[in-house]
Amino acid sequence: MKYYKLLGTSTVAFLFLLSCSSSKNNTVNYESKSTIDKKVDSVLKLMTLQEKIGQLNQYNGFWEITGPTPKEGQAAKKYEHLKKGLVGSMLNVKGVKDVRALQKIAVEQTRLGIPLLFGFDVIHGYKTISPIPLAEAASWDLDAIKKSAEIAAEESAAVGINWTFAPMIDITRDARWGRVMEGAGEDPYLGSKIAEARIHGFQGTDLSSNKTILACAKHFAGYGFAESGKDYNTVDVSDQTLQNTIFPPFKAAVAAGVRTFMNSFNELNGIPATGNKYLQRTILKGEWKFDGFIVSDWGSMNEMVNHGYVKDGKQAAEVSLNAGSDMDMESYVYVEYLEKLVSEGKVKELDINDAARRILKTKFELGLFDNPYKYCDEKYEKETVGKIEFQEGVLDVAKKSIVLLKNSNQLLPLKKSGQKIALIGALANDKTSPLGSWRIAADDNTAVSVLEGMKKYTENQLTYAKGADVSIGRTQFVWETKINETDKSEFQEAIELAKKSDVVVMVLGEHGLQTGEGRSRTDIGLPGVQQELLEEIYKVNKNIVLVLNNGRPLTINWADQNISSIVEAWQLGTQSGNAIAQVLYGDYNPSGKLPMTFPRNVGQIPIYYNYKNTGRPTMNEPDSVFWSHYTDEKNTPLYPFGYGLSYSKFEYSNLKLSSNSFTKNEKIEVSVQLKNNSNVPGKEVVQLYIRDLIGSITRPVKELKGFEMVQLNANETKTITFTIDAKTIEFYTANSRWEAEAGDFKVFVGGNSSQTLETNFQYKEAN
Repeated sequence: MKYYKLLGTSTVAFLFLLSCSSSKNNTVNYESKSTIDKKVDSVLKLMTLQEKIGQLNQYNGFWEITGPTPKEGQAAKKYEHLKKGLVGSMLNVKGVKDVRALQKIAVEQTRLGIPLLFGFDVIHGYKTISPIPLAEAASWDLDAIKKSAEIAAEESAAVGINWTFAPMIDITRDARWGRVMEGAGEDPYLGSKIAEARIHGFQGTDLSSNKTILACAKHFAGYGFAESGKDYNTVDVSDQTLQNTIFPPFKAAVAAGVRTFMNSFNELNGIPATGNKYLQRTILKGEWKFDGFIVSDWGSMNEMVNHGYVKDGKQAAEVSLNAGSDMDMESYVYVEYLEKLVSEGKVKELDINDAARRILKTKFELGLFDNPYKYCDEKYEKETVGKIEFQEGVLDVAKKSIVLLKNSNQLLPLKKSGQKIALIGALANDKTSPLGSWRIAADDNTAVSVLEGMKKYTENQLTYAKGADVSIGRTQFVWETKINETDKSEFQEAIELAKKSDVVVMVLGEHGLQTGEGRSRTDIGLPGVQQELLEEIYKVNKNIVLVLNNGRPLTINWADQNISSIVEAWQLGTQSGNAIAQVLYGDYNPSGKLPMTFPRNVGQIPIYYNYKNTGRPTMNEPDSVFWSHYTDEKNTPLYPFGYGLSYSKFEYSNLKLSSNSFTKNEKIEVSVQLKNNSNVPGKEVVQLYIRDLIGSITRPVKELKGFEMVQLNANETKTITFTIDAKTIEFYTANSRWEAEAGDFKVFVGGNSSQTLETNFQYKEAN
């Protein structure tokens, strides 16, 4: 069925022809771009200025939709705007019944009947929750990450949502920042690849499918570089850092076809991102030719008043629109002031047309003009949400996300019979924390706990003791928890259990709501009394397997020095307990690698593998203090980027280059032999790093330039090959452009950023 609004003979005829001229192809769009562009232009000709501005306006859900209509206050005003066609999108409305009710108002009560977009923070799942994005990044498995996004898209589309505010692709080097859990870590190359995978997962190859949704690349730009790791804080970075570190995942997102961007809360080099013309018009829409639309973050237009950049909401609207921000999320300034600003000559109607055109275009691409109720099938909703295939998919990526940090005494994998195993820690029996942060549609107590997962292995004697609470209930803000700093009343029960056990599995870390937006920490050790609990258990039984549940790198020096087996198990979502148990018992051989450096001490932050060498990188004479170092801690991290062990033992050898030099139109191949020197089949992420020794700007000591997941049988050897060309070694140079500079390079291949084989090559100017 084709939908159109009855406005009179000429409009009916136009919209009827408009809806009947659809044609599918194999691109990311439902119809060819030229066809959609013609339709968008035709719709724009029918719209008043006020209606165009309405498309730029996004409201949060503002009343109990199936109840009485609002009669007063802000809700009543929003409702009137909705009926007048002055709303282009809604967010935080979920469920087919509510979505259909709102869409019906937009389609059947407004003058033109233009359908709404429905946005939602589907960050790592809707009801069925995948690992937090930082954990998924630890899988280094792009197919699994893409599949996870596909599951999230299909499930959220089934409840009426057609737009997610994900992926977050901010590069960050600061584990204090709470939103590290939402991204892919510290590296722009890995971050770019993961951005592409998640965008392709959400959007698929056909946006008009009822299993795909719009993706949103956020936060543009610099949000992950907030000073002191404090959320929403100032960002002041060089153009080189912007271009070589912060921008690459966003540029990759454009290349991957992402249809929306979100700007960021922070100011960047003195200008709030929401009002930053250089970011939005010069770079994104200009140099990169992005043809989707940009949405502000929640209330960020009005927040420019607090920044001291604009004096009031009216000026915020003027600055934001002129800077290229297309849609206003919950600041209300576009719908309030843009029409007046046009009449005053402070905003061009052409720019409003451009913003409206971009938004309308995505609605055509989604097929909403053909069927605005396409995401509103209650029977399909019931059949789809939480289905078994989704559970299997998130279990798969959860297992792949686990990183084995230490296994010095080979306590892992656990024996499957004949052992007395103590399971200690409140997080081991928690069915909510594993869901992590940013899972706002998921129900509490729906994750599989570690206790439940381990109980499925019935040949050991498993006994549980809490030991101590991590948190002591939620504060008034539902997403925040209070840390237990004092209550040790259940220590003794756990100590007595540990005394009589063969192995102790301790599940410690952060509650799932102790990371995320607004949850920065100055102390990133084990929260509360957990460190003391760990040390007390160690006094009576040294056979401890420490399982970490956390949303950021932690400082765990004591554990690394004393505990023989440590597993980084993050917050792994709905199937968390099953994934952890299968890894602990060896039914899945861990293959994860860290996407972010673990510091020894919070004072090392920001710490990252691709640092600059400095002029004094090493001690130049015995006992000298005049070199780049700390007097009270090593320079090196506790666990480096790319690090992760396996139950297999992998050995690298025979690093070779096909040639020692190449020119612009040539390439060389680098090969390495990888052997599984064990009787356990396993997977290894082989990583390629390059160092440009001399540059027009100083270059990092190494940069990730490639990786490959390799499956090896017991005692099997494979040769892994990477290709290096001029594109591989490009960077944003002192010439203010991306190019490869001639010179000498080092190439490194290994299982993490610190332990590699290395050799050299030259890149030469072509004759």
